[in-house]
Amino acid sequence: MKNYKIDLRSDTMTIPTKDMLDCMISAKVGDDVWEEDETVKKLEKLIAKSFQHESALFCPSGTMTNQIAIRVHTKLGDELICDKLSHIYNYEAGGISSNSGVSTKLIDGHYGRIDRDMIDSSINVDDVHFPRTKLVCLENTVNKGGGTCYDIERIKEISKLCKQKKLGLHLDGARIFNAIVAKSHQPSDYGKLFDSISVCLSKGLGAPIGSLLIGSHDFINESRRVRKSFGGGMRQAGYLAAAGIYALSNNVKRLKKDHDKAQFIGECLSNLKYVKNIRPVETNIVLFDLEDSHLEKFKRIMFEKNIQYSFMAKNSVRFVTHLNFSESDLEKLIKVLKSLN
Repeated sequence: MKNYKIDLRSDTMTIPTKDMLDCMISAKVGDDVWEEDETVKKLEKLIAKSFQHESALFCPSGTMTNQIAIRVHTKLGDELICDKLSHIYNYEAGGISSNSGVSTKLIDGHYGRIDRDMIDSSINVDDVHFPRTKLVCLENTVNKGGGTCYDIERIKEISKLCKQKKLGLHLDGARIFNAIVAKSHQPSDYGKLFDSISVCLSKGLGAPIGSLLIGSHDFINESRRVRKSFGGGMRQAGYLAAAGIYALSNNVKRLKKDHDKAQFIGECLSNLKYVKNIRPVETNIVLFDLEDSHLEKFKRIMFEKNIQYSFMAKNSVRFVTHLNFSESDLEKLIKVLKSLN
């Protein structure tokens, strides 16, 4: 019988702490579809103020907040620009086309990050043969890029270009607080650069569910209508919003602990002969490739030791550290990884 379980598949595997649960139980709630849940309102005001935007909308998932943003920024037949590794393109069930009727122009960036010149050369000319370019979407941190972060100066250049070209700029900030902690930035540093931002509460921040879409009053008013059409209206959602408030108040600074653990894992892997490539470890994601000859052995030993992880490709393994991954878990993982050498 396996005597312990380490789950590194995703930072969505966290479960609420007792203190978070206490906040949830004591939340004051109402019907959020009627806009009468005061805890939801408190959460929305808190995140909007933090990013220095006018308004925000609480939704069940980051996929929904991203897809709502695309729908509001665009119209049928338009085109958006994003990196080929983007979550909105790879992991949202084709929602760009099925929800909004929008095409996608993919850029081959650097670990999922694109720059001003890449975007500028990808904007379609005003010609009836081409879709109108209307939206640029960035992801920070980049999941499929191994948790890499954008340099803020690069985002400033992109934001300036989008304003010049009258393009919307959306941020898939599922792990934006990981980037904020890693780069020693403030939410407001990002808020003023984007027209809309999606922020996830159920990853490293440890809430059980929920994401927020941030933008102007007009943008969020229209987003609320789209959320309803997507089936995302929730009733006494304040119990969930309370977890989000707790997460934002207590679990942001501690993300550095997750980053430190990820760095330690990356350093260990760099000295193992069966590991042939490691992406830069900047936050809480460790993405590496295995030698073909060690793939089956790796899978077998990890299964026997009850260590769970995810594959991003045939030989590409992803570990994601989080608040339920302890120092003891880290020690056990390192011991197993070294034994495979």
